[in-house]
Amino acid sequence: MSLLPDCVCPVDGTRVRTSLAWCCPVCKGPLDLDYHPTPTPLKSLAGRVNSLWRYAECLPIGSPTLSLGEGRTPLVPLEGAVSAKLDFLQPTLSFKDRGAVLLAELALRLGPDRVVADSTGNAGTAVAAYCARAGLPTTVFVPAGTSGKKLEQIRAHGARVAEVDGDRAAAADAARGAADEAGTFYASHVYNPYFLHGTKTYVHELWEDLGGRLPEVLVLPVGNGTLLLGAALALRELHGAGLIGRIPTLYAVQAEAVSPIAAAWRAGARDLGEPVQASATLAEGIAIARPPRARQILSVVREFGGDVLTVTEAEIGAAQRDLAGRGLYVEPTGVACWAAVAGSERWGARRVVVPLCGAGVRGAFAGAPAASPGAGPA
Repeated sequence: MSLLPDCVCPVDGTRVRTSLAWCCPVCKGPLDLDYHPTPTPLKSLAGRVNSLWRYAECLPIGSPTLSLGEGRTPLVPLEGAVSAKLDFLQPTLSFKDRGAVLLAELALRLGPDRVVADSTGNAGTAVAAYCARAGLPTTVFVPAGTSGKKLEQIRAHGARVAEVDGDRAAAADAARGAADEAGTFYASHVYNPYFLHGTKTYVHELWEDLGGRLPEVLVLPVGNGTLLLGAALALRELHGAGLIGRIPTLYAVQAEAVSPIAAAWRAGARDLGEPVQASATLAEGIAIARPPRARQILSVVREFGGDVLTVTEAEIGAAQRDLAGRGLYVEPTGVACWAAVAGSERWGARRVVVPLCGAGVRGAFAGAPAASPGAGPA
């Protein structure tokens, strides 16, 4: 097994060797990686493999043994200076493939007896697919009432589905209980920092496709914040290497119905306060009432000069219908950023990029009954 970087707790600084341990042994919180790579110059990328592995110098796992061609999704104009990166065109139809491939590669190196994950759909599907490719037996814990189409795809990849009575938090608790069993790898897209180093390739691709530049503004959906936090990693890497001068402003978007990050931001807090009132929302993928990395999410928005925006259910529905009318069929969670951007004068002449990060074929269409709000990692 090649040398893997150590993990470190962002709260108390505890160091943990990369292993089957899935959280900080002191505070039980998520871990980060002690890993600070230097990206290669733009000209060195020519002729490389057409997947996210083309950025190998920036990935904590070298010499990949499995890939489904993840990454390298197109950037298309939407309206005016706003463009969309079509991350729903990933192998399992969501941006979660970027991180799942890193988790599966890590699991292969650690050699567990089994893999467990928890999800309301997209993350579980991605983990199931990549673990199938790796030949790793996998169980995905899901809350009762999870979309039948998502469960169908998870099972199709050979994973066992464990439906848990209760909400999203109950499914997460069940997965963590299983993760503590000997020989188990917890493929958590929230707690495991390798996932974030997969999602950061979203920004590396934008930088490459725009000829070594980045847009003035990146608008990203936030439930657990894995795409936002990955984007911040990439921006620090590219800027630290002198490959970009101006750093984009980062905006986070939440569904107004479940918006704990927005509530903390408006209060000027550096972490979550008392639980906020949550309502039903179409954007189930970002309906996270207590994101474990909330402190980091708020810190990143401050660091990159942004703001936390919210969108209503009516705005989500209108944005989904609008994108469908433009030929892009995206799930409600995936349209949240377009809902926040479309028609707004906030951006002026600045170039803005939003991700369309989940395919509509697995989620609700505007006007369908809304999902129940989550209370834990999605």
